[in-house]
Amino acid sequence: MKKFANGCVRIMNRWLPDPFLFAIILTIVVFIAAMASTWQNPIELVWAWAGKGGSGDGMWGLLAFSMQMALVLVLGSALASAKICKQILASIAGLAKNKLSAIVVTTIVSTICCWLNWGFGLIVGALLAKEIARRVRDLDYPLLIASAYSGFVIWHAGLSGSIPLQMASGKEFLGITYQADLTQTIFHPMNIVMCLVVLLGLPFINYAMHPDKDHTITVDPNLLVDEKEREYKVETPAEKIEHSKILWAIILIMGFVYIVLFFIRVGAAKLDLNAVNAIFLFLGLLAHGDLRKYVDAIGDAAGGAAGVLLQFPFYAGIMGLMVAENADSVSLAKIIAQFFTDISNDITFPMLTFLSGGIINFFVPSGGGQWTVQGPIVMPAATAIAERAGIDAVNYYGRAAMGIAWGDQWTNMIQPFWALPALGVAGLKAKDIMGYLVVVLLFTGLVAILGFLAWGLLF
Repeated sequence: MKKFANGCVRIMNRWLPDPFLFAIILTIVVFIAAMASTWQNPIELVWAWAGKGGSGDGMWGLLAFSMQMALVLVLGSALASAKICKQILASIAGLAKNKLSAIVVTTIVSTICCWLNWGFGLIVGALLAKEIARRVRDLDYPLLIASAYSGFVIWHAGLSGSIPLQMASGKEFLGITYQADLTQTIFHPMNIVMCLVVLLGLPFINYAMHPDKDHTITVDPNLLVDEKEREYKVETPAEKIEHSKILWAIILIMGFVYIVLFFIRVGAAKLDLNAVNAIFLFLGLLAHGDLRKYVDAIGDAAGGAAGVLLQFPFYAGIMGLMVAENADSVSLAKIIAQFFTDISNDITFPMLTFLSGGIINFFVPSGGGQWTVQGPIVMPAATAIAERAGIDAVNYYGRAAMGIAWGDQWTNMIQPFWALPALGVAGLKAKDIMGYLVVVLLFTGLVAILGFLAWGLLF
């Protein structure tokens, strides 16, 4: 395992460019593939890539989402910089006594948090890993951060999975509404078994990759240096307003009233990214105990969001190329999804849907975007395959939808798109962790393939 992981690390370090250049190369590859497979005019593809003259598609199709992701990073980092949060993270990190326990604790906490809510888990895992690095200094730091990010491989099978949540309330494609209860998706026995196998196996897979002493890259001490707490003078009227406890209390009361109302009126099962950011925002204000201190904490954390702000428009452009249709309504994404549908039967269909989802996710790294692209092909195909096999189509929709969901989360392990917030917190580059994540990709891919085949055979 160590030799294989070391080989993957060497390859990634040597060949994986900066994530921004990776996005540029991926853009060119998808552009050529779309032109060759759909015979679209290159001028029209450029038009689709760039956003069709400001229609909100293409490069500008993820502007709201880009802001949400930047806030995940900035608000999470600002919260973690508060003294009380450092103490909580330090308490959890205290469970890590050596390399094995450090990797196991980081992976398990990250995986559970990502299953509960992906936005929360994505940032908490990286913050915990950084705290653990303070205590276990002979640990390979890139592997530790990779372990923190590896928990993200389970998010779409959990409580914040956008596809199963939409299926629970009903999702319309081509004039037909498809629906599957959560007992047929997130809480289906096979999905739970697959998640448990990942949760229990992944920590030890990660630890098995730990390099020997000669190849271990320990954390840069400069990344762990805590800045001295700022000292403030409160003399002028403006400074008194900035440090006003009354203003601080009023905005906190309003914020936490909203959070309570969200859980009462909407429910924890539908905790979305906006709600997670609201929780981070008001917890950060509470933890810092001062408006001026919180403003400064946000300023310190904002620099880490640079990668998100630069790269997400290019990934949105790639999505635009993937879904750009010719005169016959054929797109590159549809060609990929249709190929896997055509070679399926009732047992292999969910598994092959998973594989096609993994491929499409590499180019459309957004659960919602992928659902929009792949759903109109997979769900009608699920109906046809179920009817052909004499199976109740309604009960078949859940496993088909989860095939897309698992494929969406699977190739996130080798797609720098989602790793950017964690890398921003950790102070690393994508190539530092991607070698280890290739092994995570292979492990979870095997779990999903066998799991979906068992799903088809047993249920």
